[in-house]
Amino acid sequence: MKTKSPAGFTLIEMLVVISIIVVLAAFAGPALFNALAKGQMTGSLNNARQLYSDPTRAWPGDLSNTAAAPGSSPAPITTLQQYMTKLVQGDYLKAGDVQKLLSAPGTTCTATADPTTNAVTLVGKSGLKVYQVKETDGSNTIFAVTANYTYDTALNSTDAPYGDKGFVVQRKGGDAALLKKNNATATSGQEATFQTLVGKRPGDADGSAGVSAGDNSKALQNP
Repeated sequence: MKTKSPAGFTLIEMLVVISIIVVLAAFAGPALFNALAKGQMTGSLNNARQLYSDPTRAWPGDLSNTAAAPGSSPAPITTLQQYMTKLVQGDYLKAGDVQKLLSAPGTTCTATADPTTNAVTLVGKSGLKVYQVKETDGSNTIFAVTANYTYDTALNSTDAPYGDKGFVVQRKGGDAALLKKNNATATSGQEATFQTLVGKRPGDADGSAGVSAGDNSKALQNP
């Protein structure tokens, strides 16, 4: 007596299975991409927090508005490269640390230190934007944001590192946040809430008088 082999899938059954897979992928795909982006932004949040907490709390005086090292004359810092140089010269960071902290998806910032002077050279694009924060600034003053965010300005999908998926902010008080694109701009009449959620630029007043689109002169020049 012959035993019949099990029948394979019919064409219709295979099409049904493929359709189910396509539908599941359509639902799962965005969730997977969002989870990946959130994980990457969490990495940038940790980098911003480390850049603030480790070297900056050890740095005497204003956080990034003076180029003075112990025993030298103060001079204003206007670029991220100058700031990183002082942190490396003060032995708060190594050049390798700088490169790790300033890089993000779609932005690579290489950092090298002169073997004699420890002056840092940055090449590329930093994933973090750092502001000239003073000791007299309030705790909600912004110390750093991801480079895809311009203050009180809608996110652009083409701006690295995260486009319009969201942005990271690190404030002078030590707290950091991962924010969504609908948090990027202030709602009229709710400027104080915006300053609480996102923060203030250095030197900004409280409330509506201190909120306007764009970065002010307190943002350090990126390489």
